[in-house]
Amino acid sequence: MKGSKSIESKRLTKREVRGIRRNLLVFAFFLFISFIFWYLNSLGKNLEAEIRYPVRYISIPKGMVLSEELPEKLNLNLLGPGYSIFKLKYSGNRTPAIIDISKVGYKRVKGSARSSYFLVTSGLVKNLSAQLKTECKILSIKPDTLFFSFEKAGVTNK
Repeated sequence: MKGSKSIESKRLTKREVRGIRRNLLVFAFFLFISFIFWYLNSLGKNLEAEIRYPVRYISIPKGMVLSEELPEKLNLNLLGPGYSIFKLKYSGNRTPAIIDISKVGYKRVKGSARSSYFLVTSGLVKNLSAQLKTECKILSIKPDTLFFSFEKAGVTNK
């Protein structure tokens, strides 16, 4: 009989199981709260992050069209307060940044048979910074060069 008594003493009662579950729930709750406070504290510091930001291209020369698609989003490497980066990254109403083709200073690719051009995106930093209206500084833009070509409107190259 002494053996059966020791086995019973090792089993947990329903009351003890409820107590352990309650303690785990309280621990998980306070762990979650501490994570939130840590995250809010880190948003106040300067962070470096990369975001994909939508862009739109305007002012293509008259009578011309782009023969291939330019990227709809550019990767911006930003440095600034965490809350500003968070706002830019997760805001649902990001209006695209406007890239005015006539004002950006694209150059012709030398030795190309077609009218191929390129644009170095580091020249867009000042313009994009003004459009973002944020405290963040743009460190770099990827891709670093955009290649494109024009065709006369109505002509398709297949």
